[in-house]
Amino acid sequence: MAKEKFYMTTAIAYTSGKPHIGNTYEIVLADSIARFKRQQGYDVFFQTGTDEHGQKIELKAEEAGITPKQFVDNVSTEIKEIWDLMNTSYDKFIRTTDDYHEKQVQKIFKKLYDQGDIYKGYYEGMYCTPCESFFTESQLVDGKCPDCGRPCTPAKEEAYFFKMSKYAQRLIDHINEHPEFIQPVSRKNEMMNNFLLPGLQDLCVSRTTFKWGIPVDFDPKHVVYVWLDALTNYITGIGYDCDGNNTEQFKKDWPADLHLIGKDIIRFHTIYWPIFLMALDLPLPKQIFGHPWLLQGDGKMSKSKGNVLYADDLVDFFGVDAVRYFVLHEMPFENDGVITWDLMVERLNSDLANTLGNLVNRTISMSNKYFGGVVTKTGTAEEVDEDLKAVVTGVRDKAAEKMEKLRVADTMTEIFNLFKRCNKYIDETMPWALAKDEAKKDRLAEVLYNLVESISIGASLLESFMPETTEKILAQLNAQKRDYDTLDQFGLYVSGTKVTEKPEILFQRLDLKEVLEKVEAKKAEQGNTEAQAEDGQNDEAAESVIDIEPKAEITFDDFGKMQFQVGEIIACEEVKKSRKLLCSQVRIGSQVKQIVSGIKSHYTAEEMVGKKVMVLVNLKPAKLAGVMSEGMILCAEDENGELSLMIPEKKMPAGAEIC
Repeated sequence: MAKEKFYMTTAIAYTSGKPHIGNTYEIVLADSIARFKRQQGYDVFFQTGTDEHGQKIELKAEEAGITPKQFVDNVSTEIKEIWDLMNTSYDKFIRTTDDYHEKQVQKIFKKLYDQGDIYKGYYEGMYCTPCESFFTESQLVDGKCPDCGRPCTPAKEEAYFFKMSKYAQRLIDHINEHPEFIQPVSRKNEMMNNFLLPGLQDLCVSRTTFKWGIPVDFDPKHVVYVWLDALTNYITGIGYDCDGNNTEQFKKDWPADLHLIGKDIIRFHTIYWPIFLMALDLPLPKQIFGHPWLLQGDGKMSKSKGNVLYADDLVDFFGVDAVRYFVLHEMPFENDGVITWDLMVERLNSDLANTLGNLVNRTISMSNKYFGGVVTKTGTAEEVDEDLKAVVTGVRDKAAEKMEKLRVADTMTEIFNLFKRCNKYIDETMPWALAKDEAKKDRLAEVLYNLVESISIGASLLESFMPETTEKILAQLNAQKRDYDTLDQFGLYVSGTKVTEKPEILFQRLDLKEVLEKVEAKKAEQGNTEAQAEDGQNDEAAESVIDIEPKAEITFDDFGKMQFQVGEIIACEEVKKSRKLLCSQVRIGSQVKQIVSGIKSHYTAEEMVGKKVMVLVNLKPAKLAGVMSEGMILCAEDENGELSLMIPEKKMPAGAEIC
């Protein structure tokens, strides 16, 4: 009899940089679901990968002095290494730069254009480069991107659009008829009330202001915009062909049973993606789950806040399975979870070292001490045994019920309740007391057998979440991983089996003070490295001086005519008719001035946003490349023509006078 299929995906990680532990949480969460489904007997196909096109990557590659392909090759490799470090069992790692994917995206774009779902027009609105998204003024929050909170820049360009409104009512009906389609329910309500019911605007699906993307083959100055490119990986990765020559795998696995994504991209997956599929006449995925965020103690992780934690650093301190346990157990179903060093040490010591590790260690130690390691079933049962067995054999179905609802943290709690019940059983039966009475030797053997059997079942259930720990426990008990169908049966551990002579410490208790000292030492080491690099630059600068041709002397009155102030750049974009110019919107006090600067070869538009700069405010306005400029941003220039913005040494408000 053929196994029932289960096709699941993660969002594909954007290759703009190294993923932090909040990003890594998703792949670990997905892995736990995939492993549990396999244990239940499903034919699982688990796909993940990387999203590798877009303006942000083009800019970062330019900053790094390498090609965009070299840049994404490096970052994609790093992401894959972290996924592998976390022991995730994905079946396919797709990259949106894979040839087969790019060819299918071009076919899909052409098909949608030919059938009238895509048309050419012009886009004018506010653009967020980090999110690669356009917004109307009304969609901005306090004038900033509603998704990431960063500044948006005005943009107008020729673009192709997808007719979202054509399919909106059909999607609304589908969501209403399939209440399980978007989970949790709060995410469904958000999409319906904030986007679908008020009315969908047509979606921009091409760009012309950058080149790092999949070209529209019939109009090559356009590249396919990120979401039509990225979202289609879920079908191209399993063999979809727009010409109708789909692979057998696609025919078997589509529609996806689960798309697992972060709550910040729920709109793209529950509105844009289903509508694209409708236009392609393909079934919709069965379920889309928007998981919450894993937050650092002081909020959402970001490099600008300096609070980013990376999986490899955490693994160095705690080990792979301890990190897996933490991110899975501490993440609520619907609300954001929190990660701190203090909490990780507390969980490792209490749950892993004490509840689980100590249980395994003393069970094996007592088996060796009293019976030379041989575990024997004697049949001398008492009432307390029945309660233990009822708890142990009931966990499988409780876990399955929780996993069906994607309540992974609750599932792990059920499994650890099994281990806690075993510890209570030791206190109830007191093996050390039984060992003092030769007449109770059979009873002692039965107690230890019950413990070994219970731990074997618990360890087998734990495999989806902490696979290395499961392997270690079962190896020490000389037990096989139990089939899912037998996890509700007690007494299958082979009587007469011998456990290991020297139990391994599964989790070493940690001292919080020592951990925090090591964390600070590591930060200091990283800081010293950066400081040394900066000192080297400063030394080089000190040794290098240049002389320039002096200009005619001026009087103080001449100087007094010039008004210099600190300005904050709130938006910046390239001047399309020029290779050198950037156009910045600069806040100076309560005013905003537009200033054009010839610094495009030294700074990207994205880099300029947020900087405090020195501005000559009362320079007579002039047009540069057809764009009005109302001042001058001051820079320093070295002998090689390299420019550096003049920025205040200390924190200064926009508008502060420079005198």
